[in-house]
Amino acid sequence: MNKQTIEQIIKAEKLPGDFLGTVQNCYAPIAEEVAQSVNPAHTFVLGVQGCQGSGKSTLSIFLKSLLESQHQLTTAILSIDDFYLTKAQRLDLAQTVHPLLKTRGVPGTHDVQLAIDTINALKHLKPEETFAIPRFDKAADDRASQQAWDSISGPIQVIILEGWCVGLHAQKESDILDPINSLEINEDPTGTWRSFVNKQLQSEYQELFALIEKLVVLAAPSFACVKHWRSLQEQKLAETLAQLSPAEQAGKRIMSEAEVTRFISHYQRLTEHALNTLPVQADWLLALDEAHQVRLTKQLTVVEG
Repeated sequence: MNKQTIEQIIKAEKLPGDFLGTVQNCYAPIAEEVAQSVNPAHTFVLGVQGCQGSGKSTLSIFLKSLLESQHQLTTAILSIDDFYLTKAQRLDLAQTVHPLLKTRGVPGTHDVQLAIDTINALKHLKPEETFAIPRFDKAADDRASQQAWDSISGPIQVIILEGWCVGLHAQKESDILDPINSLEINEDPTGTWRSFVNKQLQSEYQELFALIEKLVVLAAPSFACVKHWRSLQEQKLAETLAQLSPAEQAGKRIMSEAEVTRFISHYQRLTEHALNTLPVQADWLLALDEAHQVRLTKQLTVVEG
């Protein structure tokens, strides 16, 4: 990828101008090693994990561009967020299992089988055959209509699956007994919600994550940074909505700071669990500081046979 293309993506993603160095020093080496790991006869599945606001989507966009422009590898990006259950399905879970399952994000609020089916369909996509990738409308808090799904043509050589809980294993039962924040204390005192979430992560999610061949982890310095980063995401969403017509904005809203705080409390437990466990599992580890500066601290050594 040439410098001009990188700078265009930096501008489109509203990133600082010095992000060029991050792409060249951190992202490009990963793309190079991924390319060396790809078997031409087999679609390679790469996982990208990081907490909310860590830059998973940005990393995925650059990796796709690098893989396609420098290595001629057709690449598809999937976000686990695009496989959320519909609003109606989550409302049903909220009524039958626990009210907190109305809020999207935690294991148990995704259509895991749809994600698995999508990956398998992309793996077997023939030349010039097309496939529509499910998308989720976060502003509307519901799955987008099929007319809004992205269409991609085969064959696909690399699939990137990104998400905040990608690659994560369940916690021990003993680790979920005590609540860790006010949300769990006040709204899940019996542990019904966190037990359900943990069981979902332990079962069907592992079938999905087993499709991942290598994992990139973006490690935040602590959970304390997540609220600020999530607030920045909401600001970007507000800027995007401001460019839409009143009709297009209908039914879409931005969270307040108080709502952001409560929202991220749903993810504190597993985010901290990920920070404690996934860096060891990672094939590539990107360490972030509080200012969101990125440093590649762990690489996969590719041995060519």
